Amino acid sequence: MMSSQTLLENTHFPVMLNEVFDLCFSKKRVDLLDCTFGGGGYSREFLKIPNSNVVAIDRDTKVIQVAQEIKKKHKNRFIFFNNRFSQIEKILSKKKFDAIIFDLGLSTIQLKDYTRGFSFNSEFDLDMRMDPNSTKVEDIINNCSEELLKKIIKDLGDEGDAGLISKNIAKARKLKKIIKVKELAEIIKKSKKYQYSKINPCTKTFQALRIFANKEISELINGIASATKFLKPGGKLIIISFHSIEDKIVKYYFKNYSSNKARGSRYLPEIPKKDTSLFEVYKNKIIRPSLKEVEANPPSRSAKLRFVIRNSNNYQFPNDLIIKFKNLLNLESAYV
Repeated sequence: MMSSQTLLENTHFPVMLNEVFDLCFSKKRVDLLDCTFGGGGYSREFLKIPNSNVVAIDRDTKVIQVAQEIKKKHKNRFIFFNNRFSQIEKILSKKKFDAIIFDLGLSTIQLKDYTRGFSFNSEFDLDMRMDPNSTKVEDIINNCSEELLKKIIKDLGDEGDAGLISKNIAKARKLKKIIKVKELAEIIKKSKKYQYSKINPCTKTFQALRIFANKEISELINGIASATKFLKPGGKLIIISFHSIEDKIVKYYFKNYSSNKARGSRYLPEIPKKDTSLFEVYKNKIIRPSLKEVEANPPSRSAKLRFVIRNSNNYQFPNDLIIKFKNLLNLESAYV
């Protein structure tokens, strides 16, 4: 279990911290790869366990100072890389880990900094970049074709009113460039046919544009595929997702590359094949935050935790994962 500084006492909320600890600490120490460092919640807590080591990665330059503070306290047990997690193979050498965690989506630091434009309540520009090399949402909104905007909002946000929203964006930008968060929010609200949902009407469109701007699908697919290479046999790959596209990718990867992958028709003879699995038996059980955690940290309500255990087979890059989601990868590369 976690240290005496409980989840509810933290100002930064690492989602399902107790559940992650229970999964990881079957032994006295852990070598952890924290692929989404954010506010440092997981890294800090793991470093409280004597002799445990943490390597952390985050593309956001705004978290460097947080990482430096942790480094001062744990000089020999903490390493931070300001990189995208899709670049894991360029960053790491041959080091292996007992656990690798991805806590996807926005961090508290990103969401609460209104100057970055992630929040619907922001009075600032449409930015939403997770790192300086990403594309501003302002540029996407004003330069993408109406057809591409519709596809982005529909495919990456699962927004039923994607057609009307993209049409009204195209109309508005002919009169005046759309720059501010509130300008886009107003267009979306006026475009929604029905507004009876409990969630903000801008949620799905903002999600889609953020994913597209930061190429989050490409990052996720390449990140989790590469990270698997650095797991020890018996090591756990833990992924917390917040929307259906992420969870669909994670579920497919875990199921398709586990040793219990479904075979073809049971009525046909099974042809022996080389075992190319990367994981032990996958039980397909989603772990969700407790009611107590959701009350303390409402954004955690949509979180889903899945994990798999690495087997002893040699690593091979999971090309089927790329093929399966090629349409989403092609969509993200449609605008540079």
